[in-house]
Amino acid sequence: MRQKFKTLTTQLGPRPSLQNWFFLTLGAFLQILNVDIFLAPAQLSPGGVTGLAIIVNHFTGWPIGMIMMALNIPMLFLGYRYLGGFRFLVNTLYVVLLINLGVDFMARWLPRGITDDVLLNALYGAVLGGIATGLIYRGRGTTAGSGVISRVLQMKTGIPISQLYIITDGGIILLAGLVFGWEKALYALLALFLWGVVADYVLEGPSVVRTVFIVTDMAEEVAQALLTRLQIGVTAWPAQGKFTHTEHTVLFCSVNRPEVNELRAIVTEVDPHAFVVIGHGHQASGGVLRPVSPKAAKK
Repeated sequence: MRQKFKTLTTQLGPRPSLQNWFFLTLGAFLQILNVDIFLAPAQLSPGGVTGLAIIVNHFTGWPIGMIMMALNIPMLFLGYRYLGGFRFLVNTLYVVLLINLGVDFMARWLPRGITDDVLLNALYGAVLGGIATGLIYRGRGTTAGSGVISRVLQMKTGIPISQLYIITDGGIILLAGLVFGWEKALYALLALFLWGVVADYVLEGPSVVRTVFIVTDMAEEVAQALLTRLQIGVTAWPAQGKFTHTEHTVLFCSVNRPEVNELRAIVTEVDPHAFVVIGHGHQASGGVLRPVSPKAAKK
């Protein structure tokens, strides 16, 4: 029993802080406002499960939140299976339940749109959605949805994640164009682009691929934690501090923007004295690491 509890605790990772819960809750609330006030009334589908739910609602009349929940169930399973086990499930399930249930619940009291101008709905919906997404990422959570499919496909195929996002979200926008008309599809495409820009600013300002250098005396433990919990490759080489002439190890890896805070938390947890430098990279390709089983990780 103790061993099972220890394994579960390792999978869950550090316990979310009050600040993280605040970011997750505020981000989810803003996303509820975004769907009910801007996206759904204007029939804008800027990709993702939300966009697909708006399309299904148009044909069936079913509640949008209920449709989002149904679509997110297989996404949660995929994320649990390939993107972090219980740690993924705990960090994401709270956000998914809050948004999906809140969209239908809050729709009773929120105004059904505040403007008929599709451009205004696209712009303000993108800004509000980007802020919501950035806050959720800062809280070390995700909204599940099509992003899970993109992450899993990237791990399996090696196709850059940005291209996969274009394929998944672009396909939903294309479908929206067939249903709602191509003018609204163009507005949705504009919203999708602005959404990503705003999310990046909220998360950590204008950014690109993150390159990470870690100087540590616990190289094996830090590398193993990054390997098993973030599924990223790590390169190591020996180094010497020229002031103290002490031998150290330098670890190098690259991560996506949303993973920076989690990486810092993992390194600090394993080696509080590690020296971490995070820089910008313009592009990263190759070096795809597939999910590692616990047995393989020990070898």
